[in-house]
Amino acid sequence: MAEPLLQIRNLTKSFGALKATNDVSIDLRPGEVHALIGPNGAGKSTLMHLISGFLKPDSGSILFDGQDVSGIDMAGRARLGLGRTFQISSLAPDFSALRNVMLAVQARQGSSFRFIRPVRNDASLIEPAMAALERAGLAARARIPAAELSHGERRQLEIAMALALGAKAFLFDEPMAGMGPESAKTLTTFLDRLRREAPVLLIEHDMDAVFALADRISVLVYGSVIATGTVEEIRRNADVRSAYLGDTP
Repeated sequence: MAEPLLQIRNLTKSFGALKATNDVSIDLRPGEVHALIGPNGAGKSTLMHLISGFLKPDSGSILFDGQDVSGIDMAGRARLGLGRTFQISSLAPDFSALRNVMLAVQARQGSSFRFIRPVRNDASLIEPAMAALERAGLAARARIPAAELSHGERRQLEIAMALALGAKAFLFDEPMAGMGPESAKTLTTFLDRLRREAPVLLIEHDMDAVFALADRISVLVYGSVIATGTVEEIRRNADVRSAYLGDTP
């Protein structure tokens, strides 16, 4: 079995008397989709915030690609290859898809952001940006402003930006949120291919998508992991059915 790329060890985070994340230990292995599910308020998004560096844990550690990143900020983790997308898109809406990805390329190169005209013709930015759009299946929409892209296309654009940053693993927080059935099906197919680029840690309430994609599932309830296993193991788990999936197998 391949060594995990991402290892979360005994991670705990409290907000006052509320333990949002309680001694959580999970991992992410190369080539897999590992889904995090649980009821609202279970601590899933807090866990993602901790892994990405948006929040600092009270205790525990995070190892990524063999390195302890617990003391590294969000931007530093992104530079190491930990790519994150959010429930709400953080794209520059008036910029084209290409310009958005070019900004990610600039960030990876460590150069200052250049919003003036010459950046539009800079091959050192355009070529890797177009390559990332191609890998994300969005090359044909490169010149379209982000605001005019569909919800699913904006998710693909976020993925292209993460690829441009050199993502080695992806953290997705409810990528299907706000999508209709057809768009969700299209994105599910895309995410299934994406695991070949890098493994995916996924929060998602669309259980059809979770069961179609996940190699493993971890179930969070009140900040604690109550079960981790394959789709069938989670379907059969009585505690999971009672807490989240309902009482019927």
